[in-house]
Parts: sequence; C-alpha cells; structure tokens
Amino acid sequence: VYIRKHPLEIPPPSEKDWLKDDEEDFFLQDPDRKRDALPRPFRMINKLVMLVFENAMEIIERREMLREAQKLKVQPTKCFPTAEFQVTGRANCLAVSGKYIFVGLSVGLSAFKVSDCKEVCAWDAVKTEICAIHALDLGNERHVLLAVDEMGLVWLFCFHKESFILIKILNEVEDISRRSTCVEVVLSPGGDYAGVLLQGNTKAWLEIYRLPKDSWLKEMEKSPGAATGLACRERRSSWTSADIFLLQESPVSANKADAKLSLPVLLLKVKPPKPVTGSSFKSPLDALKKVDDDSMLGLGYNHLIKDSQWEQQEAIFRSTYRDYLEAEGERESKEEIPRHATFHFLLPSWILQVGPEMKVQPGVPAGISVHWDGSHNFCLYLLNRPLKEKVDSDPKPDVVWPCAAPIACSAVSSCSRYLALACEDATITIWDKHLGYPLSVTAILEERLIRSIYFL
Repeated sequence: VYIRKHPLEIPPPSEKDWLKDDEEDFFLQDPDRKRDALPRPFRMINKLVMLVFENAMEIIERREMLREAQKLKVQPTKCFPTAEFQVTGRANCLAVSGKYIFVGLSVGLSAFKVSDCKEVCAWDAVKTEICAIHALDLGNERHVLLAVDEMGLVWLFCFHKESFILIKILNEVEDISRRSTCVEVVLSPGGDYAGVLLQGNTKAWLEIYRLPKDSWLKEMEKSPGAATGLACRERRSSWTSADIFLLQESPVSANKADAKLSLPVLLLKVKPPKPVTGSSFKSPLDALKKVDDDSMLGLGYNHLIKDSQWEQQEAIFRSTYRDYLEAEGERESKEEIPRHATFHFLLPSWILQVGPEMKVQPGVPAGISVHWDGSHNFCLYLLNRPLKEKVDSDPKPDVVWPCAAPIACSAVSSCSRYLALACEDATITIWDKHLGYPLSVTAILEERLIRSIYFL
C-alpha cells in the first residue's frame, strides 16, 4: 500500500502564467488594439482626455438631476406691477393704512388711494424731506401719522377727509444747540400711545405720548370746516421717468390751514439706567429706607457694596487671570451710558399688574417694556398713571426682570400674548404674558450672537 508522506498542497503558479497589468481586461478590449497601441507620451494625453470627459459627464448628470428636482418643486408666482403713479421728487418710504398709501417724499408727503391709484392729497408746506413714516387707521376715516424728516424731527399728522392736518412737531425746541434727533418711533396698536426714542449730543431718552384720538374726532365733528377748508391748488410739473413710483394720476396738493386739534400729552420720559457705583449706606436699614415697595426687584442701586470692595475684587481678578488678559490684549474701557433702547407696548397681563383704582380698557396698552443696550434689566412701566404738571424725568420702573446676561433683543407676538427675550449668551426665553411664566428656554450651544428675533 502506498502512503503519501506529505499532505496535498496547491502548487505555486509559474511566472509565465501571471497576468500583466495591461492584460487584466483583455476580454473587454478591442482585438485590434495591439496594432493601434499609442506610443508612451501619447498614452498620458489619452488618459487625461478620458479623465476630462468622464468628469464632464458626471457634471452633466448632476445638473440634469438638479433640473429634474427643480421641476418637481412648486414655482413661486411672479407678480408684476399693475399700475404706476408719479410723485414729485424722490420717494423715500411708504406706509399703508386702511384704503390709503402714504408716501414720504423729498419735498413732503403724499396720499394715494389704493382702489383707483389716484393721489388725493399732498403736504409740501415746509419742503422738508421725509425719511420714515408710521401710519395707523383710527376708524371713521381718520389716520394718525408719525413722519421723521432728514433733521430727525418727528411730525405728528392727522389725516381726515383726504386732508393732512399738522398737529405738532414732538421734539421741536427753540434752542438749536439742545435739538435732539429721532432714532425710532412706534405707534401702539389702536393708536392710543406713541413712543419716540431721542438722542442728544451726549444722552438719550425715551418719550411716551398719549394721543387724544377721541378728542380729535369730537373737534373735527364740531368744526368740519377747519379740517376741510384747506387751500387746494393744482400743481403742474414735468414728470420724468425717475419720478415714477408705482401708480399714476395728476396730483393735487392740499396744505394745512388753521386747524387746531388737541395736542398729545407727554406721559413718561425714560432715561437709560445709570452705572451701578459703590454704596454710601452705612447699614442695611439705610438701604431699605430707599426702597418704596418691597414687592419688586429694583435696578440694583440700593446695595451695601463699597467702592473699595469692588476695587479689591477687580485687583484679585486681574492678578488671577493676568496671563489670559494679556493674551487677549485687554484694553481699559470706561462704562458708558447706553444710547439705544428697544421698547414694546403691552396689553394688561399677569406680568403687568394694574391696581384696582386704574381703569383698564380691552385692547388698549397698559404698559411698556424697555431694555437698553448692554443692560441686564428688563423694565416695565405702567401707562395708566395720573397726569402730572411736570413729567417725572427719571421714573422708577413698576416691574424689573433681571437677566443672567445682557439683553440683546426682544420681540412681542402679533397677538401680544407671547414675549421673547434673547440675551448675549445666546439664550432665548419665551414668556406667556397672560399666564406669567416662561414657556421655553432655548440655549444655542455654538457661540452665536443673536441680533434680532421675530415671531412668524
């Protein structure tokens, strides 16, 4: 019997059976390729040409796929202007209120009807350039307008029976050196109040006015001639293509006559909070005497921290983190008083408690919320307060919400129920004003700076 001494093994292939690199795909190649083989320099050119061709085909296929996907999407409707109207000078801004469009021009104001695209009235008594307009429908064919001109003056108008009636320039002063410029104007829902943020040479402040819209209606009904007896004149102008602005008719100008209406009443003059400095109180009892009501938090002025304690804390901080401060190239910066504020008109709610002696009307704002740039405090002021002969130049807020970080921006929903606060630490808090508690707190993990926030 024959017995194999060693186990069976697969013999190694011989070198002559190995496939060469050029012959691996020989069954896919042209049989006549060996006869048409290119020389070595031209093979590289051939490979580059084939590579460019393949990349081009990939790009074409990708674009075809994107074109097919774009066809499946809903295409937006393209809107084209149905008519045009001509204006005198240059159109800077516009506002829509009711059935009228108010346009701010380089020479005044104009009012157009939405229905027939006709100019019904123009105000050009002062020939001033209007840069911003805010308009609101008060009902009974009345509209209130706040217009800001190129010098920062705020013009208060009442538009009634297709006529402009100038009521007052809110920030007009006799001394030009004390003139202030308007930064922002806001009309409250319903037109009961108006807020104007002003800036002077070195300071800023917020003025809140009460608009006597009911008195305006009575005064117009008693003396209709004051509102309608305006000097009207036809104005002929040579129109150019640069003066065309979306509608078309020959204009009619109407300027204000001696129509006297009740003036707005200044309710509040809110100034930015002063920097918190060292305390001069000797005991906690002295600090408590300065607090009028213990039911709310203040702005932080009534404390017992001395200047020496803050200086000592600052020295400890700088000595501990000296290396980090030098690496960042820290610069000495003095704390400045903020010059810009964001404010909203608020309806009555749990967060803005109104006393029983104050009357609250549905749909009429009961207070305002104010926060200044760089401030941690969200301040709320009541509007239903008794009128004084001299307006308090620095009223205390009725409610103060201290935040963990400076407030960057805020927004109020269209229904006036929800309030959103965004801080500089990228934290967004949504408050339910009717219930008086926060609904959600969202922190953006990445280092982001929130500049604006809106409700959709």
